[in-house]
Amino acid sequence: MKRADVVELFSRLRELDPHPKTELEYRTPFELLIAVILSAQATDVGVNKATRRLYPVAATPQAILDLGEDGLKRHIATIGLYNAKAKNIIATCRILVDRYGGEVPRSREALEALPGVGRKTANVVLNTAFGEPTIAVDTHIFRVANRTGLAPGKDVRAVEDRLIKVVPAEFRQDAHHWLILHGRYVCKARKPDCPRCVIRDLCRWPHKTED
Repeated sequence: MKRADVVELFSRLRELDPHPKTELEYRTPFELLIAVILSAQATDVGVNKATRRLYPVAATPQAILDLGEDGLKRHIATIGLYNAKAKNIIATCRILVDRYGGEVPRSREALEALPGVGRKTANVVLNTAFGEPTIAVDTHIFRVANRTGLAPGKDVRAVEDRLIKVVPAEFRQDAHHWLILHGRYVCKARKPDCPRCVIRDLCRWPHKTED
């Protein structure tokens, strides 16, 4: 996609939603970190239902440690893979308390060293909690980037690297949110809603839907 088209694409997405936000509910970097860990192979709606039960009871690393693994599981049992997630969250909370005074570290290296935290989760926390211009690539963004021709790549890291290169600096802070929301609600996997897509004329996908 030509640079002028990339600028136009993000200009239109920005016009639709000037201040995009994650749909995960959180108040602190720690709450966001836990929500993103829980969101793996789960919906934001499902995660929010669980954290609405969890955070009034335990919203800090020490409070979750005080709950214990079994206590944590009772609050997140509606989420897929909750056993593994509970184990990772307890281990992460222990590290946060022991090494970081209960605070979420602001470096990628430190974040990715936490149990249950991969590159995508670290990117979300760095971007959304700390204002870093990172772009986390999930299934929605991977699909939009490839389908539109914005940043084609064979895997999520290739797409991320390409996006960092092609997205102009003025859009990079919010690019993650614009693309994920576009993929979630318009450029959907099974049947994209091309007729109401604001970037339809810029998109290079040859199989656009008509209704």
